[in-house]
Amino acid sequence: MQIVEFTADSLRFSDTLPAQAPSDGFVWVFLDRPEVETQEPLLQLAAQQLGGSVLLDLHSQDLGNAGHCSHYDYTSIYDLIIFRRLATPLETRLDREQEAAVELYHGQGGEPYIKPRGGLPAFNRINSKAVGFVVFDRLLISVHPRGCYTATNFIERALSDAKFSVDSVSARNRMPSSPADLVLRMVNTMVDSYIDVRKELTQQLEHWQAELLKPNSRFINWGSLMSARSQLHVLEDLCDEQHDAIQEWLDSLREQPMSSFAADTQLAHTRRDQLVARARDVIEHIQRVVHHARRLEQSAETVVQIHFSAQSNRTNSIMRTLTALTAIFLPLNLITGFFGMNFEFMPLIHSADGFWWVFGAMILLVIVVVTVFWRKQYLARTAR
Repeated sequence: MQIVEFTADSLRFSDTLPAQAPSDGFVWVFLDRPEVETQEPLLQLAAQQLGGSVLLDLHSQDLGNAGHCSHYDYTSIYDLIIFRRLATPLETRLDREQEAAVELYHGQGGEPYIKPRGGLPAFNRINSKAVGFVVFDRLLISVHPRGCYTATNFIERALSDAKFSVDSVSARNRMPSSPADLVLRMVNTMVDSYIDVRKELTQQLEHWQAELLKPNSRFINWGSLMSARSQLHVLEDLCDEQHDAIQEWLDSLREQPMSSFAADTQLAHTRRDQLVARARDVIEHIQRVVHHARRLEQSAETVVQIHFSAQSNRTNSIMRTLTALTAIFLPLNLITGFFGMNFEFMPLIHSADGFWWVFGAMILLVIVVVTVFWRKQYLARTAR
């Protein structure tokens, strides 16, 4: 567990829970999810002492639930936001190794080892982790997955900004003004990770598109393509949940009284407008991810349709050629069948030149039929 005290232009780490929040700042308490159960008494003390109300049991359970979807809830004292962030590649790999679908194999020494399940490198990135926030007026409690980059990266940037700020005004602009402001900044960082993964997803789908549209394509990765399509559905549903949670919180921020933002009326208006603007920016980023996921899904479906349409056209071309060849040889078969009948008296059957007359007629018939079919492009690759 980490305790950080924010003021207007600085931050300070603390080993113990302060008796009260700074007059011009707030206190941030963040911890890993496995510590929630053991640190719950201290969290309840912080909520009661610095926030003015203990956490409800249901909300405490939500904070400790690693599989909770993006969600917003509130009481008269605090807000609860559950937001799912994108897992890092290392977290995704570890999760894959720990899944129930992993097969166990025993080596010669009898020691089991884990064989990870195969998958698509790009679409395996669509794996999310729940981060919980409890937002008071002067206190923020956040629960993160173990090794979460969101909290550590923000602390590193805040320390760097505080160290290299030339004047107090620039430092004040970089520091969050309230717990809600800090939450929106971290959520914005989480959403940006979804935007960054779009490039990887696009490259993977473009590779499949090139494979599907090859003239002699023998595409066999249909299972991977269907898995990618289902992952895009997961991403779309995930972003919809995020959008709903942030939108509900934004509506709640608009309805809060001005006194909850600052004592000074003008400063309260400024802070509320900043929070609303930042929340709108987060919602806009989420919408961009949703639109991109839908475009990728539509693109994949379109390419599959084009692939099968091209296959159908190639099949039609082959059948057209075979039909034309059959039409060419059909009259020849008729002629040979006619003269192959077992009759004693037939035209040209006893003539010395009969064979050459029939053979010439067959050649002439072939030339005429081929010429007609060629002019009608029945023998070409593409018919009119």
